[in-house]
Amino acid sequence: MSEILKQVSAALVETVAALESAVVRVEARQRLPGSGVIWSATGLVVTSAHVVERDDNIRLGLSDGRVVGARLLGRDAGADLAVLQAEAQDLPAPVWAEAEALEVGSLVLALGRPAARALATLGIISAVDQGWNTPAGGFVDHYVQTDTVMYPGFSGGPLVDAGQRVLGVNTSALVSGLSVTIPTQTVRRVVEALRQNKRVRRGYLGVQAQAVALPEVLRERLHQESGLLLIHVEPNSPAAQSRLVQGDTLVTLNGQPLRSLNDLALVLNGDRGEDKLVAQVVRAGQVRELPIAIGERTA
Repeated sequence: MSEILKQVSAALVETVAALESAVVRVEARQRLPGSGVIWSATGLVVTSAHVVERDDNIRLGLSDGRVVGARLLGRDAGADLAVLQAEAQDLPAPVWAEAEALEVGSLVLALGRPAARALATLGIISAVDQGWNTPAGGFVDHYVQTDTVMYPGFSGGPLVDAGQRVLGVNTSALVSGLSVTIPTQTVRRVVEALRQNKRVRRGYLGVQAQAVALPEVLRERLHQESGLLLIHVEPNSPAAQSRLVQGDTLVTLNGQPLRSLNDLALVLNGDRGEDKLVAQVVRAGQVRELPIAIGERTA
């Protein structure tokens, strides 16, 4: 037993040593600094949005002891993410793991650098679920909860697995009392949106809906078992202007099947080249296609 513990302990030490250079200190608020993790060797750094309280005079503490300036590219408060451009190149970017690496029960480490040296805390992944509409109004591709202790200044740091890969960005701000990790898929989407547009677009349709089973004949025709029944359409909303009405069932939007409210949120909050999409709608038992105008939800 003691040999197994020694091996596990040595592996944890090795993992911290391999990844601590990718963890930075983020000095962007009056109180204790937060943490960040390097996204790319070109100097892109991701952190928690609540860690960045000012837009200028941002400093990053690197693992080699250097302190460099950084420029804020943008924030997504809904997913509690911010993207910074460091005034440094050739930074040690880690390997970012995809969703299939998220498994309940996996041993993980939360890393942070609120001071000069990197710190670590051990735990397991407690819960993994599908898309999550956050209390802050954002959409996260997977809900990931861990039992790691989020010490002060750990927000914005990475969650890493036994394969020395980054699983996402840790935050203690989205759910009170819980350690939540924003997964790689969401981080990538937010990074690209903020790089290109300086903001994350939040689509607005103006409906209340619930998932319902489709009639068998439509299931076979559409190769889909459920859709979204519109139980309310807000007056003068994009949905109303697109002539959607209460009782319609949305089946697809922009070619994406709508089986749940999370599917709708993913399409609305995803990157779109235009604000008019085509929807498949079941109305009075008939399938029709309608052009749908998508509005933008303001903060």
